[in-house]
Amino acid sequence: MPVHLTILNNVAGPDLEIQLQQHAACNLKHLDLKERIFGKSITQLSVEDAQRAQALVAAYGMRVQCFSTTLFADSVDQGPESFRAKHLEPLDRTLAAARILKPAFIRLIDAKLPSKPAEQDSLSCIRARHPWLLELYREAIQRIADAGFTTTIENEPGGFLDRADTIAHTFETLGLGDRVCYTWDVQNLWESGVAPSLAVLERVKPWLRYYHVKGGRIEGGRMIATTLADAAWPVVEITQRVVDEGLSPVICLNPPHGAKDPRFPLDNQGRRDMAFLREHVKGIV
Repeated sequence: MPVHLTILNNVAGPDLEIQLQQHAACNLKHLDLKERIFGKSITQLSVEDAQRAQALVAAYGMRVQCFSTTLFADSVDQGPESFRAKHLEPLDRTLAAARILKPAFIRLIDAKLPSKPAEQDSLSCIRARHPWLLELYREAIQRIADAGFTTTIENEPGGFLDRADTIAHTFETLGLGDRVCYTWDVQNLWESGVAPSLAVLERVKPWLRYYHVKGGRIEGGRMIATTLADAAWPVVEITQRVVDEGLSPVICLNPPHGAKDPRFPLDNQGRRDMAFLREHVKGIV
C-alpha cells in the first residue's frame, strides 16, 4: 500500500487557503490541522468555521488526517480539577468540528511530570502520585471513540512517554484497544534520551499508527536542527521499515528542533525533506 506524506498545516502558511495551496503544490493530499485556521487553533473552531474549512478542503480534493490538538500538553502538578477544566472541557467543541472535517485521528499529548523523582519511571510516578491522570486520558479517549474517532497520543520532549518501555506499558495499562494509538515523534523521543533505532520501533510497533519525522543531530549534548538528509539518526532504515510494515499510511514531516548551525542550512527545509523521503524510501507517494 502506498504511503503518503503530509506536514503540519501551521508551517505551510498563515491561513488555511494558503496552506492548501502549498499542500497542492507539493502533491500532498492529507492535512494535519493544528492552528492558523482562520486565525484559530483546531480546538477553537466553531461549527461555522469547520463548515467553511471543510468546503475549502473538499475544493482542493484533500482529506484530514489528524486534528493535532495540544490537549493534555500540561503539567500534572496543577492537579486534576484544573487539568480537567483546561483539557477536557474544550473537547466537545473539538468533536463538533471533527464531525464536519472527519479526521482519521484526534491527537492528545503526553502530560509533563516536572516533579518526578529521577530514580522513578514515569508510569510508576503517575500510578503513585497522579492516578487521576490515566482516568482523564481514558475519559477523553472514550468520548472521542463515542463520537466515532480514534485518539492518537504523541510523545513530546518533557512528556511522560519518555522511554520505549513506558510507551508500551502505558498503552497496555490504558487497555482501550484500537480506540487509541501511538504517534511516534522520533526526534521528540530522542530529545527525551531515547536514540532512534529499529529496536525502539519494534517495542512501540503494536500501538504505532502515525509516524512523525524531522531532522536533527546531537553534538556536545545539544540538539542541532537539520534537514532529514543531514540527520544523525537512521532516517531511511527506520522509515523504510515503517512503510514496509504498513504502520503509518500517512507520515507527517515536522520542522526540526534544536540550535541552528551554519554547517546545516535549513532553507527550503520542508520541500527538501519531502524530496529526500520520496527519493530514498520505497513506497512513498
